[in-house]
Amino acid sequence: MRKKWFYDIIVSEYDKKGIIRMKILESAENYLETILILQKRNGDVRSIDIASELEFTKASVSVAMKHLRENGYIEMDKNGYITLSEAGLSVAEAVYERHTILTNVLKSLGVPEKIAKEDACRMEHIISEETFEAIKKHFYAHTVK
Repeated sequence: MRKKWFYDIIVSEYDKKGIIRMKILESAENYLETILILQKRNGDVRSIDIASELEFTKASVSVAMKHLRENGYIEMDKNGYITLSEAGLSVAEAVYERHTILTNVLKSLGVPEKIAKEDACRMEHIISEETFEAIKKHFYAHTVK
């Protein structure tokens, strides 16, 4: 699952009313979240940092960064430093929030931290907005004083 290539960043899906909605792919969300985490940790981010963090090849990351840049999710300067665009930051922050809260919920239920993080990483991409908001509301109501 972690070594997945992607060529499309966005896919079209029909919602319940038959309206086409655009959805960013899980692999793209993972890259954007990783860029956000690395920016928080290190400040500057380059493709090699992402490859190292995700244990991907430099070539895979290079292809992904090209697609993210072409779709307006990142910007890359002449020295290869990567920053999230407004759209990229929005996606990254949403995924990171889901990951953090879902990890904490699972840990509060007694799930070991390593497993909680791994499960949260899978869950953050498939859970609906409504379900996530309900979990978040419940979690904060019962844990944050």
